[in-house]
Amino acid sequence: MTALIFDVDGTLAETERQGHRVAFNRAFTEAGLNWYWSDALYGELLAISGGKERIHHYLTHYAPNDTPSEQLDNFIKQLHQSKSDHYRRMLQEGHIPFRPGVKRLITEAKQAGIRLAVATTSAYESAVALIKSNLGDTNDFELIAAGDVVANKKPAPDIYHYVLDKMALNPKACLVFEDSQHGLESATQAGLKTVVTVNDYTRHQDFSDAVLVLNHLGEPDHPFTVYGDHPEVTQSYFDIELAKTLIKS
Repeated sequence: MTALIFDVDGTLAETERQGHRVAFNRAFTEAGLNWYWSDALYGELLAISGGKERIHHYLTHYAPNDTPSEQLDNFIKQLHQSKSDHYRRMLQEGHIPFRPGVKRLITEAKQAGIRLAVATTSAYESAVALIKSNLGDTNDFELIAAGDVVANKKPAPDIYHYVLDKMALNPKACLVFEDSQHGLESATQAGLKTVVTVNDYTRHQDFSDAVLVLNHLGEPDHPFTVYGDHPEVTQSYFDIELAKTLIKS
């Protein structure tokens, strides 16, 4: 096993409901918009990958009368920048910790000489802010591939092809961590094996192509739950030995 590749939102941390959703709503209020994304609505909007794309979809399908008089692309870009600023402030205040087992697994991987990367459709600045707020810096990750670095976002495989190319990785020697069907599809199309850690927004999606589906990565005193029949999983938390077992399977 050569590398572990992590998605960000919903995978490294539960960022969506209490992070990005709240930041979007604050940006809407700041812009004088009468928009509010509830938990349920945001769950639907997560089917659209990318924050700017999500705003465009909402404007087209839910608020067509609010189409701005100025250039649409600039309006969406500025609104998304405001949202990102609110989100980073939330991170700096320590409101969004990593999910169980994530920090431990990153530490174990570094000690074992395994390379680490991020592959996300989130804005680069937001991904960096989340990592720094939990680890202090981004030095553990050799590459953070994020935002608009590729033309097509998940479920297209572009972001994973980008990581594999930039790091000269063999996909058969890598393991991906995702939380959504779109993320799983993206990684699978790039020839990568994927572990899914579900969250409230994604737990009912189709993860039949995943090599393992868990509720989280677990800790020695906080065991994970395994979904499906996996007799090869004998431990109660995800570690490097389990990662190697999955790579070989």
